[in-house]
Amino acid sequence: MATATFTLPLLVLATTDSPALTGTAFALEWVPRLAAFGRAGALVARHGAARVMRWAAATRALVLLMAIPVLAGAAGGAATTATVMALAAVNGVLSQFSYVAAETAGAAASQATTRPHQVQGVLLGIDQGAMLAGPAAGAALLQWGGPGWLLGAVAAMSATAAAAAAVPAGPPGPGTASAERSAAPGVSGWATLKSLPALAWLVAGLAVSNLATGTLEAAAPVIVVRNLRHSSASVGAVWSVAAAATLLVVAASRPAIERWGLWPVGALSAAVASVACLGVAQAHRFPAYTVLVAVLVAAEAGMTVVLRTLRSQLVPQEVFAPTLAVTILILLLPFPLAGVLIACTPPAALGRLLTGLAVLQATALAAAFIKARKALAPHRAAVGSSG
Repeated sequence: MATATFTLPLLVLATTDSPALTGTAFALEWVPRLAAFGRAGALVARHGAARVMRWAAATRALVLLMAIPVLAGAAGGAATTATVMALAAVNGVLSQFSYVAAETAGAAASQATTRPHQVQGVLLGIDQGAMLAGPAAGAALLQWGGPGWLLGAVAAMSATAAAAAAVPAGPPGPGTASAERSAAPGVSGWATLKSLPALAWLVAGLAVSNLATGTLEAAAPVIVVRNLRHSSASVGAVWSVAAAATLLVVAASRPAIERWGLWPVGALSAAVASVACLGVAQAHRFPAYTVLVAVLVAAEAGMTVVLRTLRSQLVPQEVFAPTLAVTILILLLPFPLAGVLIACTPPAALGRLLTGLAVLQATALAAAFIKARKALAPHRAAVGSSG
């Protein structure tokens, strides 16, 4: 999933040579994810995380294989543009189903232990491990093998994931049945989030932060290839370096949370992310850009560990899938807007755009962590005993 998500904007730029279409494709990838959030939570609640994960992976493999004959030549034209845009939309939907399924399974594992932050750290480490190799390999395949090799490799990985998914025999378990009895999973998710102001504040702050990082993600192919004059393989290298830094932060976050607690670690991560985002906007050389992006992504990983840990502690398992879907909806809302911003912004003006978003990010994160910590006061004893 990481390879497809991070290389799709690069694939669009390589096949269309249009920064505007690159931003548009980024928006098209995220809009369907928003539309699918309720359906994803309901399907996971009804059929189980493993089954949904297998279905999503198998469908992704089939769709990518069907696109190879059109894109293998990368000759351009209306057919190529339509195909890459359709791939962006379909990948967005399938990524949403995979993500909800993976997060639901991770929450169940977290609630079965007295140290949920360790479980969330391991899960995030697995995600970043995939990102360590995925974007770099995908960008290299695109540069030296072309779109056909890239799509074939991702299809093979998706087929392998579908075959390896361990689907339990028999009907869904009692937890799934109770979730299925919810008449309106989206409504129960909204109600649960509304009843947990600490989680709601943190999700809101991270959503604003995602507007800055989403814009940076959408702009990366344009910045690296057009503005910094580097190859498409360098775009993948940026994300792989960021993933390596994230693995280090995730490994350090678990003992740090045990020693200092959730909020100091989260606040430090937010401060570092804000400073790094402002630095990225001012970077004019590839090495500085790469380092600052790595610092930003790694700091966001620290905040993600805090969010996942808090979410797994506060949300009951029987309503976790619909609540997760709602939080994902809020966190993903800025990503289509990020794509629109890139589509409407000339490459030369991206630095000014990112500077403004960095200031907005810093303000939102500061407010979110202050409000969330105050709102968590009634639950602090429970959180401390589980940390």
